Amino acid sequence: MIDLSGPLLEVAPRLLGCVLVQDGVAVRLTEVEAYAGADDAAAHAFIGPRPRTRALFGPPGTLYCYLSYGLHICGNLVCGGGSAVLLRAGEVVQGLDVARARRPGVAVTALARGPGNLGRVLGWTLAASGRRLGEDGLALVAGDPARGWESGPRVGVSVAHERPWRFWLPDSPSVSAYRRSPRIRSEDDH
Repeated sequence: MIDLSGPLLEVAPRLLGCVLVQDGVAVRLTEVEAYAGADDAAAHAFIGPRPRTRALFGPPGTLYCYLSYGLHICGNLVCGGGSAVLLRAGEVVQGLDVARARRPGVAVTALARGPGNLGRVLGWTLAASGRRLGEDGLALVAGDPARGWESGPRVGVSVAHERPWRFWLPDSPSVSAYRRSPRIRSEDDH
């Protein structure tokens, strides 16, 4: 089992290349983003525990799911103290038929591209929030260690957006394109 405790910015890139398994579908992680809990204005944990973020304050290895834009279930792996790693993208390496049934008509390289698509391929609902690695068919398996990764700003956040806490495998076609949040105000807007 992968140790998710420890310094967040060491844990996040270590997840690259690991394989996340849920009920017969396995996804090799190619892109993640780190969120530092109460020390990070972009984190769901920034304002403290709430009923919908309860799982975020669980022990390392807890899955925290949330609804994004009213459409997509996104998943994070908790690292402790409200810190977590958003699972942004991956490559389906097992259960391709199930993944294709959940995202029909989508190219194989795009099946789990983007955090909502990754959640859909794995069949997550909000009820999955609070599951622990090693329980209920959820597992994280060490894969081939990432030989090289890149980092840059996080996608879609309007605060603390300059932090280079998004990590990805540069040669993977499943990595999503960077999109700066339209809510970020430039210095010229003041």
